[in-house]
Amino acid sequence: MKPTANTRPDPEEIKELLQDDAASNPKTAKPADLKPGRGLDFLYDIPLQISVEVGRSKILLRDLLKMGEGYVIELDKLAGEPLDLYVNSRLIARGEAVMVGEKFGIRLTDVVSTSDRIENLG
Repeated sequence: MKPTANTRPDPEEIKELLQDDAASNPKTAKPADLKPGRGLDFLYDIPLQISVEVGRSKILLRDLLKMGEGYVIELDKLAGEPLDLYVNSRLIARGEAVMVGEKFGIRLTDVVSTSDRIENLG
């Protein structure tokens, strides 16, 4: 089951993943603070920067200086390809653009697994 924006990962699952990582990587400090009874709820309030990428392109400085209103930049993605969703500059999902009232939104179609997201934090 893929987590949605309204669900939280199971704290026990996070604890197990962190402990497994610490056991398999001797250079990593052991998670001493992850004792039974100590919740991880304080982590849920950490602010994160979310960005959605439509595509990329490389240009020359001369082209940048020529830019003006109406200038078109060709991107590397085709129309209809999934958009990339980044959290703190790390890819965590792909999706499609949707309208939410008068604003743009993204409907997630492919989400990186919880264990991979936790692994990519460090």
